[in-house]
Amino acid sequence: MLDDRKLEVLRAIVEDYVSTNEPVGSKALVDRHRLGVSPATIRNDMATLEDEGYIAQPHTSAGRVPTDKGYRLFVDRLSSVKPLSSAERRAIDSFLNGAVDLDDVVHRTVRLLSQLTHQVAVVQYPSLSRSSVRHLELVPISETRVLVVLITDTGRVEQRQVDLPTNLSEDALADMRTNFNERVAGRHLADAPSLLADVPETVAPTERANASAILSTVLETLVERTEERVVLAGTANLARTGALDFPRTIRPVLEALEEHVVLLRLFGEVTDAQTVRVSIGGENPHEGLQTASVVSTGYGVADTPLAGLGVLGPTRMDYPGAMGAVRAVARYVGQILAEG
Repeated sequence: MLDDRKLEVLRAIVEDYVSTNEPVGSKALVDRHRLGVSPATIRNDMATLEDEGYIAQPHTSAGRVPTDKGYRLFVDRLSSVKPLSSAERRAIDSFLNGAVDLDDVVHRTVRLLSQLTHQVAVVQYPSLSRSSVRHLELVPISETRVLVVLITDTGRVEQRQVDLPTNLSEDALADMRTNFNERVAGRHLADAPSLLADVPETVAPTERANASAILSTVLETLVERTEERVVLAGTANLARTGALDFPRTIRPVLEALEEHVVLLRLFGEVTDAQTVRVSIGGENPHEGLQTASVVSTGYGVADTPLAGLGVLGPTRMDYPGAMGAVRAVARYVGQILAEG
């Protein structure tokens, strides 16, 4: 365990390195921080931090930079995340409240996160499996074709056309619409298969084939869809980082960003809409992201996570600022979805 003074030296090194992108020496620490000890003591503390793996020397006669272990200790010891200014909060509120639908909310959110943090922002669309049904609409296109429209409580809209085996009257379609909504409106999509399983048995025999066709589309195409979507913004921010941030090459990071399944694994497996998670360097399971850090959280309605959002960037990241922005934006998005 490090004593308080060495923790303070580590904090100063992290803050200086994040700010300057230059290895930090003992003289810089003395000049910039009131640590209350002599330069010799700081040099001894830095030697201890290096011996224990919290900082490293990138090349001979250079200052020191934090390691993944050093960043992890810094993040774990944060007493608070950096609060957003009142101007930033007003800007978030104004920007996100101008959204007209779910697609607009998601795209505004990802752009906003990127602008606030100067990192790559990632927002996952609300997962259908975690959503509830607001309404199921059946729209006649012709006597043998119906448009199925599923509207969730998050504002997500999915629609599919169904070719029917026989003609379907408007009265029969209205009865079927009522039947479906009485069973699933306000209920979780995950419960839909059991709630709808016997629908064909409750309609007139002449309409059972049509009811089965519509039910099949609802279950197979809408409810049981496994693919989810993520949206990115700010990839160009990676190009602004220094050579020390990605010492070998930035290519693996860019390749990982192209693999949406990797991003879904990072941002989609959220179980908490309150906690901000930080994954640093080698803690990331994907090899291409082991020179990067990910700050993420869940967003949703009434503290129930529907999806994840966050930022990805080099380990040399303003963690307090990124964590504050991610948390604040997630809360705003949750409020918008709840009001929608």
